[in-house]
Amino acid sequence: MTITEFEVTGMTCGHCELSVREEVQEIPGVEAIEVSHRTGKLAVTSNKPLEQGAVIAAVEAAGYRAVQAG
Repeated sequence: MTITEFEVTGMTCGHCELSVREEVQEIPGVEAIEVSHRTGKLAVTSNKPLEQGAVIAAVEAAGYRAVQAG
């Protein structure tokens, strides 16, 4: 398992979290997602390393901005 963390800007509520979760879960290999509008953090657990651009594109499709943390 691989955990990749991102910082997400623009989320203000639980609905924002749901929108991000719905987009990111469509990426092949994603096993679990933790996202918080309060901290602006997104952690994606996958069964293989994910393409950073795919996660960022999914977050942007939900209407927010993301950068890989660290």
